[in-house]
Order: sequence, then C-alpha cells, then structure tokens
Amino acid sequence: MTDQNQSVTEAQLHAYVDDLLEMEERARIENWLAENPEQAAKVAEWLEQNRGIKALFAGYDNPREADVLMVTRPPHGAGRVQARRLASAAAVVGIFLLGAATGHYGPLLVSRPELQLAGVETLPQEASTAFLVYASEVRHPVEVGADQEAHLATWLGKRLKVPDLKVPNLQSLGFQLVGGRLLPVDGAPGALFMYEDGAGERLTVMIARNPQNKTTSFRFATAGSVDTFYWIDGELGYAVTGEISRATLRQVAEECYRQFPS
Repeated sequence: MTDQNQSVTEAQLHAYVDDLLEMEERARIENWLAENPEQAAKVAEWLEQNRGIKALFAGYDNPREADVLMVTRPPHGAGRVQARRLASAAAVVGIFLLGAATGHYGPLLVSRPELQLAGVETLPQEASTAFLVYASEVRHPVEVGADQEAHLATWLGKRLKVPDLKVPNLQSLGFQLVGGRLLPVDGAPGALFMYEDGAGERLTVMIARNPQNKTTSFRFATAGSVDTFYWIDGELGYAVTGEISRATLRQVAEECYRQFPS
C-alpha cells in the first residue's frame, strides 16, 4: 500500500459515495478501496441502500427555492465558516442520507465546498440523549400532557419562533401523544414530543433551531439500540428517535415530515 493511499477517513468515504470529490481524489479513494475489501464492501452497501431509499422517497422529490447548501457550525474557537449558496439538484426527501453509525448520503449538489460534518451531528446525538433521559421516565416524562395539546403547540412554537407549529398526529401508525417539553438543543430552545404505542413502546420527536443549517436532507444515525431519523428543513432540524424497528421509525419520520410546516 502506498503512503498516498494509507489515510482515508469515513467522511471521505461518504463524500465518495455522494460523488462530491474531484477526479484525482476519487481515483485515490478507489485505489484505497481496492486494497481494503472490507471497506469496499461497506461502500457498495451504502450505494445500494442509497439507490433503494431514493427510489422509496421519489414521490417527495420536489425542488424548493429555499433549499441551499448546509452550513455547519465551526468548532469552538474556530473562525466563521464561509460557504457558497448553491441550488439543490433534488431536494426534500428524495435525497436520504444513510450509513453506519453516523451515515451520510449527501444532497446531490452542483458543487460543494470543503466537507464539514461535525456541526450537523449535534442533532442526532442530542435527540438520542433526550430519548434515553425522558422516555424511561414513568411519572414525569413530559412537562405538558396530551390533554393540553393546543397549549403545548402554542408554547413550544413561541419558544422556537415557529408560530404555526403543530404537534404531529401519529395515531394512524399506532402511537398516541404522551405530551411534550421544552429542552435545550445545542444551546438553544428545542421542543420534544413523546409518543407511546399500545405495548408501551415510546418514541420522541425533537425540533431544534439552527440558523446556520440551510438545506433539506434526510439522514440516519444509530447509537447502541437507539435509532434516529433526522433532517434539516430551512432553519429547523427534526429528529425522530426510538428503540423500535427502523421500518416503523422511518414511517413515523415520513409522517412527521408531511405534517410539519415548511
């Protein structure tokens, strides 16, 4: 193995899958994959999953003028990241980001600046933490119960500056609203809605505001037994988290996407 091919990060592999690399860098990655069959098999699986998911959500593949490049938050102490605003070739749910622990299948853009993934990963990490903390609570899992749903939507919508915020109705999927709460997400006010099915299985839907995120995309993340489907729509991030089947969690995410304001 040459020195040139020794170092390939997971972010670079995702960029390769997303077709975001220049020709020379793609060639280097391909040479590295040829020398690392296990990683090559993983990349092949990502590509196949990406094709299947894009076909599944093709019906929602509608362009939006507001869809622009995601601008992630720089590390603490770093200078402000400057990014070019670019039109998305296919926005909304049609581009679904999936991978391993924090998999990424990025939006299909005309071009993109240097890949930076750290900021957006805050959303699934905080969603997973919130689920683990609150979903296991028996007596006080929420601040405002389902019997005050209208107040819950108004209160959290005001704190998130989303006046038309609605609490998703998931009864068609077998989940009843337990209630919701205000919680901090990346240092800003966030909203958490909790649901429960007939067997007592719970899931959470989290909403967070981050004005630096300027795109619509879908991703999947897993942390132990907890799975999260999440997406960024304009300045709002959404995450659906639970310890239920991924197929059911995906259905919930799709239903929430239909109901949330855009």
